[in-house]
Amino acid sequence: MSLKFSQGVFTPKNPEKYIGTGTPRYRSGWEMTVMLFCDNNPSVQHWASESIKIPYRDPFTGKHTVYVPDFFVVYVDRHEKKHSELWEIKPAKHTILEKVGKNPYDQAQYVKNQAKWAAARAWCQQNKIQFRIINEGDIYHTGSKKKK
Repeated sequence: MSLKFSQGVFTPKNPEKYIGTGTPRYRSGWEMTVMLFCDNNPSVQHWASESIKIPYRDPFTGKHTVYVPDFFVVYVDRHEKKHSELWEIKPAKHTILEKVGKNPYDQAQYVKNQAKWAAARAWCQQNKIQFRIINEGDIYHTGSKKKK
């Protein structure tokens, strides 16, 4: 059985905000949702998809390779403070230890992601920007309603 994921080319409605090189491509419905958010949200000033390359060492092979975070985003918060962040979109089962489970593939992804993200955090600290990991709970947060 083959799983089919949403993939394609994204055409920004606000192309002046997109600062990446080439046409943005999404590799999941989650990435497409984030692209729509960045394109349409007035607080997002600039964004790019897969625009930054960060060297890291693969924990399984020991070889030096490159990690490319999903998004670079510049936005202004409600206090008019500007923020620059790298965003990585991943399922919770590859980001939160308690959700990894016993699947060897998910366990390997978690370990590899930790190496990538340690390199990303160091790169971000050096460049004075933030690193954010976003999973399906962040993208599709439904929250709970307070009882009256």
